[in-house]
Amino acid sequence: MPPVGPGTGPTEGQQEDQQAEQAGVPAASVPPDAPLRGVRTLVADDFSFADAIGGVRGMVESTAPGLVFVVAYLATRQLVPALVASAALAVAAVLVRLLQRTPMTQAFSGLLGVGIGVLWAWRTGEAENYFAGGLLANVGYLIAMAVSALAGWPAVGVVVSLLRSEPMTWRTDPAQDHLRRRYGWATWLWAAMFGARLAVQVPFYLQGADGVAALGTAKLAMGVPLFAVTLWLTWLLVASPGARAERRGRRPSPPR
Repeated sequence: MPPVGPGTGPTEGQQEDQQAEQAGVPAASVPPDAPLRGVRTLVADDFSFADAIGGVRGMVESTAPGLVFVVAYLATRQLVPALVASAALAVAAVLVRLLQRTPMTQAFSGLLGVGIGVLWAWRTGEAENYFAGGLLANVGYLIAMAVSALAGWPAVGVVVSLLRSEPMTWRTDPAQDHLRRRYGWATWLWAAMFGARLAVQVPFYLQGADGVAALGTAKLAMGVPLFAVTLWLTWLLVASPGARAERRGRRPSPPR
């Protein structure tokens, strides 16, 4: 992707419209002051935990299918009913958003994750494999974060630059060493998060069916909540008032 200078890319409002249209929602239905969600909060002036996780609805859509799977499996000790219940809930979340004509990115990503887990567990007949796809995804993200940081292309810096439609001159400009360091620290922070998930969850996965309850609980606890905390720490490093002041080459003004 060629660098895009200030003023040459789409405006924030146009980006909102494009994303809405891609999600099947008319652009006119997206408020111009719609909150930035997920990783897009890294370019926001203020951080909101609610916006970061997609609000209460986003958190429910992300966690409910896994919670229902664990509860149904523990209650019945049968794999198929638990898989059906989890898949039905994920499909229902997408259908509701379709009917309401609201953005479906989070619901679709949740459905994809649940679908992989359901198929894997159903094909193998092992309940713990419902979570295998998520564990492999964490392995992939951990490797990607570490490699990007070691290669001098810290993933957080790349993402933030793309969101801001700015060139990545911080990679080679000595005057922007502070920015490059912050992006590196933030990228290693995400690597640590993915590593922590694996360190806690893999031992439960290796216990087989006996570890499903603990694995499901750990996945819920280290899923949305840990993601939100890591995103907040990243925002402090790259987008908080102090970080923006350093980015402009001056200290933040003291509060009045």
